[in-house]
Amino acid sequence: MTVLVNVVVALGVLAVLPLGFGLIEAPGLAVVRRFWAVGAVPGVVAVWLPRGGIAVCLAVAYLAMTSVLALTAGRRLARDRRLAPLDVAALTALVTPFAGAVALVAERGGVELFGFSLAILALTVPHLHFAGFAAALVAGLTSRAAGVTWLSTTAALAVPVGTLLVLAGYFVGDAAELVGALVLTVGLWATGWLLWRTGVARIAAVTLAATMLLALDWAAGEAADLPHLPIQWMAATHGLANSIGFALCAVLAYRLRKVRPL
Repeated sequence: MTVLVNVVVALGVLAVLPLGFGLIEAPGLAVVRRFWAVGAVPGVVAVWLPRGGIAVCLAVAYLAMTSVLALTAGRRLARDRRLAPLDVAALTALVTPFAGAVALVAERGGVELFGFSLAILALTVPHLHFAGFAAALVAGLTSRAAGVTWLSTTAALAVPVGTLLVLAGYFVGDAAELVGALVLTVGLWATGWLLWRTGVARIAAVTLAATMLLALDWAAGEAADLPHLPIQWMAATHGLANSIGFALCAVLAYRLRKVRPL
């Protein structure tokens, strides 16, 4: 599972995020795009090294770059002073990689941050890059492309809120995580339907229809102590399919369409 998770992290940091930066507008983001590799490459190298001082130093370089990325969200909010659904989606995309980088630094240092196991911290890194950055970005872009309807608003808001609720569930318990998974699934299924209807990325839409059922199965199994796929199989199915079939395909589709940044 470690190799698979590392490959997914590399895909997110070196491909999905740089591609996605061209689809968001925020003060200072052009500078982040220009120097992204300075922090991204060390971050990716860190996940392949044994835990210890060298891996932590490399992960800190990535943390520094994602902190600059998160600051662009603050500058955008200060400039526009609004939190419309599309803004919530864009700001979530800009901030969540920082939280993933914090988890990476802790995991590479062997520190069970907030009491989370090292295995959970390792999985939090790709989760916040894909369910955080990519999903929020695609939900926002798709919502705008579909026009203002209750379904597009649901997509733009439920994905960021669901992602944050899943993260909060780590602290509160499995029941709260299940609520977060339900909200996130509603948001992503709404996004998937709009992706299908608009014809932007139908492969991504089909992928979401299947992978979020797996997410619900896992969350419900954890909350109610029912049989469910083990975490290793979730990474190999839900995680891998979402990273390639949904995130990469959808972001590429929007880049090829040369849409206006969110």
